Amino acid sequence: MSTAPPPWRATAAPVYSSSVSPAYIPVQARRSLAHHTSESTTAKTEPRESSSSPRTADSKTGKSKIDWPPAVRQYVQRSFVPEFQIASVSRMEMEQKLKQVITEAAENGNLYNVDWENLPLPQQMIQNERNKILTSALSASLPSLSPTKSQDVRQQKVEKAKEETPKKRKSSEFSAEEDEPENIPPWRKTNTRNDFENRISYPSTADKRRRIDSNNHNFNSKNSTPNPDTVRPLPVLKKMLDLLKKKWRLENNYTYVCDQFKSMRQDLTVQHIKNEFTVNVYEIHARIALEKGDLGEYNQCQTQLRALYSQNLGGHPMEFMAYRILYFIHTRNRTAINDALADLTPADKLDPAVKHALDVRSALALGNYHKFFQLYLDTPNMGAYLMDMFVDRERLAALACICKVYKPEVKIRFITEELGFESDEQAARFILDHAPEDLLQEKLDGVKLLTGKAGQVFEVAKAEAHKVVDIKGQI
Repeated sequence: MSTAPPPWRATAAPVYSSSVSPAYIPVQARRSLAHHTSESTTAKTEPRESSSSPRTADSKTGKSKIDWPPAVRQYVQRSFVPEFQIASVSRMEMEQKLKQVITEAAENGNLYNVDWENLPLPQQMIQNERNKILTSALSASLPSLSPTKSQDVRQQKVEKAKEETPKKRKSSEFSAEEDEPENIPPWRKTNTRNDFENRISYPSTADKRRRIDSNNHNFNSKNSTPNPDTVRPLPVLKKMLDLLKKKWRLENNYTYVCDQFKSMRQDLTVQHIKNEFTVNVYEIHARIALEKGDLGEYNQCQTQLRALYSQNLGGHPMEFMAYRILYFIHTRNRTAINDALADLTPADKLDPAVKHALDVRSALALGNYHKFFQLYLDTPNMGAYLMDMFVDRERLAALACICKVYKPEVKIRFITEELGFESDEQAARFILDHAPEDLLQEKLDGVKLLTGKAGQVFEVAKAEAHKVVDIKGQI
């Protein structure tokens, strides 16, 4: 009779008996780590009898047979139940541990003494061993400072950071890391700098680089969930706004200021803050974007402002309505202009800024370039920044019209006054940017434009200027 298979081999295919002699010599499995002198000695050695061992001798074959207790077999079956499997422990590791546990119990004669029903499964043993190793490693790396002493050290660092001059606080991001005690592990390190200064006034280079890179898509990866630990409450955001206004006046660094305004807008959106302060943030950012010619950021702010104005949260809705009309004139979006006009009430049309924008629209619709450039020189608020974007286009149209009416020539001084140039030199330079130099001639009574020859030139330039306008971020 062959030796009974161990429990961990119970899932193997059944062995079928055969009358034919096997082509191999069965050898007794080793049950200990003792050194064997030879295979023949091992084969001839009789198993040691023990009162507690379940081994019995076969009188015919001389082979030992192990009668595995039912509790052991049930223990093995539980080890392979899918509900008891642990993802971090592989099946191979579990089987090796199972074999080790049962083999040790068999060698020590404890198969009937072990409480197999309450014994942890092999995968649980492996997980417990790993947790012990991790716990011991963490405890060894903890700082030797007492809690009170550690708090004193951090408090000293905070006071030291407050006493530093602003120039020193603007140093590289590595200075913050050098201030930390060396024996504090990374996950215990805290930001010893003033949180408001570190997150608003003096952002680290790494964080700033991350935000600037993400501008090519959306700020701060809007597809990802914002970190609640970095969202600033309303009182902090108010202080930040005051700081940004000062930095803009002193440094005029649009890249940094725009990045910080977008961060503020995101914090306001995450916290669902919609009040007069929110309107103020979007209005200031829109004005700065207009000043720098950033239509993309301006339109994002304008879109949000339109929704905020509908809730009567304050601000300057008529000022930005005028900007909206001028922007649609720039993009030549007649449908949007008509929609904007439909939203105006009779009282809105009396507002100076809105009335000016409507007059600009009317002058262009009638082809009255004389009135248009008078309005251009007297634009309220920051509307001139928007009109600067399409004034050259209208100057070319006006020059094409002048060349048809005033022939054969016209004084450059007349063009300067009619088209809103600051000087004759600026007017001449603009003409030479679009026409050959020989079309300007200096005569006794001043420099003159040969309108009879320049008409076709400015017609072509006018058609080129009135092509499709880039409407990035249009509302």
